[in-house]
Amino acid sequence: MAAASALASSAKEVLPPALGSTSEPPPVFDGTTRLYICYFCPFAQRAWVTRNFKGLQNKIKLVAIDLQDKPAWYKEKVYQQGTVPSLEHNNEIKGESLDLIKYIDSNFDGPKLLPEDAAKRQFADELIAYADSFTKALYSPLISHADMSEETVAALDKIEIALTKFNDGPFFIGQFSLADIAFVTILERVQIYYYHLRNYEITKGRPNLQRFIDEMNKIEAYTQTKNDPLSLLDIAKNHLKVRHYGNINIVQLLALWFSSHLPTAHRAIFFFPDCLKI
Repeated sequence: MAAASALASSAKEVLPPALGSTSEPPPVFDGTTRLYICYFCPFAQRAWVTRNFKGLQNKIKLVAIDLQDKPAWYKEKVYQQGTVPSLEHNNEIKGESLDLIKYIDSNFDGPKLLPEDAAKRQFADELIAYADSFTKALYSPLISHADMSEETVAALDKIEIALTKFNDGPFFIGQFSLADIAFVTILERVQIYYYHLRNYEITKGRPNLQRFIDEMNKIEAYTQTKNDPLSLLDIAKNHLKVRHYGNINIVQLLALWFSSHLPTAHRAIFFFPDCLKI
């Protein structure tokens, strides 16, 4: 019911331009609630989707940061970590995407994205806690130029099985929840990268995962945050000043994003000395 309401009430949002090094900062701590994001960051996208689904477009203002030309004031005045997403709320700054989506769900009005049912809540919490390990398993072979690893296949198989635990809907706990948001922005990207870089379709032989992706693409709160499938390739070409989409260039791009946005404990895995760290 909540999903249907969100689908019906959502409207295309006019997105603000990304702020760069010459942009003036917003009036921080003036009572406005702001969500600082980058349009291409999967971690920021999690918080963005949560905000959209709960219908908070008029209560949480988007502030887009250009991470290729990041303004110094973002780290100095807003969020000392310098990463996105971050949320300015009640004169405080909150960060780390998996913590932030729970915070937004708990502290703002709108459809609740965690269930009251104890078994479903426990499973959702377990999945959210696993999301960082899943990300590591899926990106490690891309970063290291390795073939498909057993760890990668096992991670994909794990979520395929997880999607069978509850049979009252296509999502992890049946109904759409924070658990789905934790994974879908990563899946959006790895589906593209594995297809182009490894000739591997992550949904092949995984019908539940295919159904999950199909159903996610019906939720406007999510689809309004998606990038064109080739846009990340364009970013790689422009940012790294290359003339082709070779594997190494995409890998460098991934290292760039993930060294800047993963929780600190996981950043070293995705850092390449020869990439530009933001």
